[in-house]
Amino acid sequence: MFTIGDFARYGRVSPRMLRHYDAIGLLRPDRTDPATGYRFYGAAQLARLNRIIALKDLGFTLQQVGAVLDEQVGPEELRGMLRLRRAELAEAAAAATARLARVEARLRSIESEGHMPADDVVIKTVPAVRVAELTGTAASYQPEDIGPAISPLYERLFPLLEGAGVRPTGPGIARYEDEPGGGGGIVVHAGVTVSAPVGAVGDTGVRVVELPAFEAATIVHRGAMDDVLPATHTLARWLEANGYRSTGYAREVNLECPPDRGQWVTELQEPVAKA
Repeated sequence: MFTIGDFARYGRVSPRMLRHYDAIGLLRPDRTDPATGYRFYGAAQLARLNRIIALKDLGFTLQQVGAVLDEQVGPEELRGMLRLRRAELAEAAAAATARLARVEARLRSIESEGHMPADDVVIKTVPAVRVAELTGTAASYQPEDIGPAISPLYERLFPLLEGAGVRPTGPGIARYEDEPGGGGGIVVHAGVTVSAPVGAVGDTGVRVVELPAFEAATIVHRGAMDDVLPATHTLARWLEANGYRSTGYAREVNLECPPDRGQWVTELQEPVAKA
């Protein structure tokens, strides 16, 4: 028999945790001294303790652990619980990966402070262009909100155009504007250059619109759009240093879009006027 201290040491847990397991009926001591209240555990109980630790490490609650150990959960239900836990962990890992990418983008932006090559930014007149587009909304203009809003629009846009017999004649163009009514959201337009007539494209939900010419400060961003912040910060610093002010959200013109998003080339076209 082991004292609670020795048993905790062998099981790599704390005596306090063992007392808690006893209190909730998850792992009772083999014997409790009626006079002193001291708990004693048998070596065979290490197997149950190890299973408790393993199931907790998978993310199960103590209530779920108890149900599994007491065989209140059948094999099929346990498989379902594990599949659900796997999906939760995959989602958390994806969110952590995206958050890490945003942190790295912020770091690159901070590290680039004070290093603003003027030739990265070009002022030019962007000609009028006709685009076929789908429209949605995003919660904010932050990359983590724009990406999930615009990607599904582009995934729908090209099959709809192909089905309607409309061929793209130039690059994709994404543009943004504030949601009407001042709610704080962003209207997202996912478009591609076409020569089709202005108006609705059948009953697809796609509209062809004519975008007017405008004066823009432009900069080329190389990489995934989740990492666009350093480029937008460079653009903002250039405008301030050169006496310009922004008059709207930047368009994103997709110059190259290979399968590897890290190899994308995108021109940002921010409408400007002299300050």
